Amino acid sequence: MNRITQCMHGRGTVSGVMRHRHKPQTDVPSTYLAFSGKYQPVVFWNLTDRCNLRCIHCYGKSGPGHTTEGELTTAEALKVIDDLADMGVPLILFTGGEPLLREDIWELTRHAGSRGLKMALSTNGTLITPDIARRIKESGIEYAGISLDGAKAGTHDRFRNSPGAFERTIHAFAACKKAGLRCGVRVTLTKENCRELEALVDLSISLGASRFCLYWLVPTGRGSDSYARLQLDRDEVTGALDLLYRKAKEMDPATMEFLTVDAPQDCIHLLASMEKDGSEDLVEARRLLESLKGGCSAGTRVANIDSRGNVYPCQFARSPEFLAGNIRKLPFSRIWADIQNPVLARFREKNARFGGRCGICSYRDLCGGGCRVRAHAVEGDFRAEDPFCFVDKPGG
Repeated sequence: MNRITQCMHGRGTVSGVMRHRHKPQTDVPSTYLAFSGKYQPVVFWNLTDRCNLRCIHCYGKSGPGHTTEGELTTAEALKVIDDLADMGVPLILFTGGEPLLREDIWELTRHAGSRGLKMALSTNGTLITPDIARRIKESGIEYAGISLDGAKAGTHDRFRNSPGAFERTIHAFAACKKAGLRCGVRVTLTKENCRELEALVDLSISLGASRFCLYWLVPTGRGSDSYARLQLDRDEVTGALDLLYRKAKEMDPATMEFLTVDAPQDCIHLLASMEKDGSEDLVEARRLLESLKGGCSAGTRVANIDSRGNVYPCQFARSPEFLAGNIRKLPFSRIWADIQNPVLARFREKNARFGGRCGICSYRDLCGGGCRVRAHAVEGDFRAEDPFCFVDKPGG
C-alpha cells in the first residue's frame, strides 16, 4: 500500500507514529498501523462469496451463483473472532463477495466489538440504505470502503454488470454521510476507466469520501480473464500516479487521503515527485517507507481468511500454491505464528533472490520486489520480476 498523502506530510505522520509507538497495536489509529513496526496483521476476511453483482475484475469470482454451502458457520466465525481478539490483531476488514449478504453479520460485528476489535467494511454499496448505514455505524464499524469504478453511470455499471449500480452506490455515500459513518472510495483502475480518474476524484470529494484508494488490477479470480485486455501500460500508470500526486498536493490531508494498492513500487514514483518538488517532507517520507522493510504487506502486516476458513498471505494470493492453512484444522493464531509455514515463510523472506529487473534493482529495499502474486500469475514464477513495474533505470 502506497500511502501518498501520509508520505507527502511525512513529518506529521512520523510524529503520530512516535506518539503511539509504545501503545498496544489495538490502540494505534488505523492511519499509523502500516508504520508501527509491529506485525500482528490486519485481517481481510471474506465472509461470503455470495454477491448481488458479478464484477468483471473480481479477485474472488464472487457473484449471485454462490450459496452458503461450505461457508464458516456463525459458531465457527465467532470462534475466529475470539482467536483474533486474543492475539491482538489491530483491525478486521469484513469483505466478500458482498459482506452485507451474510445474514449474521450484525451478530459477528457485535461480538467483535465486545472483544475490543476495530472493524472496517468493504462493500459495493448497492445494499446500503439509510437504515443499513445506521446499523453499520451502530455495529461499531468505523469505516466503509465503497467501490466506485467510474465517474459515469455507464462505466461503473458496465464494470459491475448491473444497470443502476452507480445510482445505488451514490445513494450509499449519502446514507453513510447522514449516519455519521466515515467512508471512502475504492476504484480498480483499468483501460476502461483510467480517463475518468480526475473526474472520479472530484466526484469522491463531492460525495464526502475521506479516502481515495486506487487498486491496480491483479490477475486473480475473474481479473485473470480480463487482465490482458484491461491492464494499463506505462504511460497510463505514470499519468495516474502524477494525477494522484497533484491532487494530494492540492488537497488538505484532513479532507482526503490518497493511496494506491497492489504495486509497492509506486513509492519510487512518489519519492521522485517529492524530490523534484523540493519537498521538505522528503526525508521523513523515505524514513516512513524504509520502516515498511520491503513494501509488500502480504504475510506480515496483512492476512486473508476466505469464506471457508482458508488462510492466505493476502486477499489476492488465493491460489492453491499460497494456501497457508485452514482455521477448521488449526486456529489462525497458530497458523500465523508458525515460522516454518512454507507459504508464509516465502512471503516473509525479504532477502529472496528475484529474477529480471527486480533482481538488479537498486530500489529493492524500498518496494520489496513489487507484487509477488502478479509475478507468479503472469510469469509462472514467484521470484520473477513484477511485470507491472515501470520504474526507470532499476540498476540505479
